[in-house]
Amino acid sequence: MTQTTACITLSMLAAGRLGLNDAKALHDMAGSATAVLENRNDIRSFAPEASDRLCEIMKQDITDVCSRAEEEERWCNDHGIKMLCIDDADYPSRLKHCADAPLVLYVRGDANLNASHTIDIVGTRQCTPYGRDVIDKIIGDLATLCPGITINSGLAYGVDIAAHRAALQHSLPTIGVVAHGHDTLYPALHKKEASEMINNGGAVITEYPRGTRPEARNFLQRNRIIAGISDATIVIESASHGGGLVTARIALDYGREVFAVPGPVNAEYSKGCNNLIRDNKAQLITSAQDIVNVMGWQHAEELQKARQAGISRSMFAEETLTDGERLMVRFLREHGDSQVNDMAAQTGMSISTINSALFSLEMQGIVKPLSGNFYHLIG
Repeated sequence: MTQTTACITLSMLAAGRLGLNDAKALHDMAGSATAVLENRNDIRSFAPEASDRLCEIMKQDITDVCSRAEEEERWCNDHGIKMLCIDDADYPSRLKHCADAPLVLYVRGDANLNASHTIDIVGTRQCTPYGRDVIDKIIGDLATLCPGITINSGLAYGVDIAAHRAALQHSLPTIGVVAHGHDTLYPALHKKEASEMINNGGAVITEYPRGTRPEARNFLQRNRIIAGISDATIVIESASHGGGLVTARIALDYGREVFAVPGPVNAEYSKGCNNLIRDNKAQLITSAQDIVNVMGWQHAEELQKARQAGISRSMFAEETLTDGERLMVRFLREHGDSQVNDMAAQTGMSISTINSALFSLEMQGIVKPLSGNFYHLIG
């Protein structure tokens, strides 16, 4: 059994018998999906705390599931769909570290899932003219302030499709995360946009194999992928309850930044945003510059000038650094190349504070960014 087939098999088991967290935990403890399946009759050999129920589930016959996984692999190969297993280098590193990350992603398109800067824009399916204007203004300005930034959303009606269309209009890569297999597209009305996204450096991705229909529970589940592949979540318009708020909650759980655009106090589709701001669950923004400032992305032009000036040092005096910069240097020295989200989780610092410190260190030639939002200590 190939590693890809094993990943698909374990993913299918998670969907039907196990659970997302169980499958991810087993994978991490065993070291690979193949190792899980090869030792499934004695999973306590690598997961000593496994429950009796989990042990019994893994001992069940999986011949039919393995056959389906092999068929899925062949179908994807025949239809130009890339299968990314969680151990693959191209798998989104931001998502990989989440406890409920899918073990396999099906990708149509050539988008860089580890772009240096990426946000998701979510909200109501009843997007108003106010919401569309805000989306277009923010994305248009981001294209200038942070060229090449990737815009993620869910290809649904309303805010989602408005975000994808604005990204296409401003020549930014955009990724749609869908709640079904690649043998269909919901809503079918967005087929044109999906094709344009794929043909212009973006992608349509899903964790679901073919034959999976767009059921309601799948939309809620896919929201974790939207949040997980992004540096920050932006809620543009939302009623007091809605999928956009679910994505925001998940993003907070992942330790990501959450932003919300305020609206009139009596506007139905601004209640959710206003409540997020009121409850200190999202930072208020009114422009793309607000996002860039909080995320510490005010660097592109300055860094280019610094690199042209040849700034690069392998030795530096720690006493000249701020407390935050010193902490980042020590963290990278101890842990090696690390992702911003891991630094935040282990230091307790906010992502915006970390980004600001890393930006300063990069300007001084002390660290350099790698793909997937990782950073490397020079020297």
